[in-house]
Amino acid sequence: MEWEKILSPEQYQVLRKKGTEKPFTGEYNNHFEKGNYSCSGCGKKLFKSKNKFISNCGWPSFDSPIKDSVKELTDFSHRMIRTEVICNNCGGHQGHVFNDGPTNTGKRYCINSISLSFKKESSSKEE
Repeated sequence: MEWEKILSPEQYQVLRKKGTEKPFTGEYNNHFEKGNYSCSGCGKKLFKSKNKFISNCGWPSFDSPIKDSVKELTDFSHRMIRTEVICNNCGGHQGHVFNDGPTNTGKRYCINSISLSFKKESSSKEE
């Protein structure tokens, strides 16, 4: 795919170059409508709104992804060892997952808003 032609420069920097948007600036940081969050690169559904929580970390946070929607990879960048989260379909960088979540999963999927698109729930049940 010709990602530079498909994505905005900001999306390209995060999704394809593994960048990070500035904290507390993303569209979905304080967004709590019912629906699904998808990869903004390819449209694959990644997270459900029912799994989103307020983390005060500056990025949208979820306690779990939709089954088989993401891959987790060891990330050694920036002199740290973290777990990177990428879209299982297109490989687009979403963010990182940490083991400090407040829910029963114990996970905090810290995701860049620019890596996501949102589709509002259209019926009484999330897709």
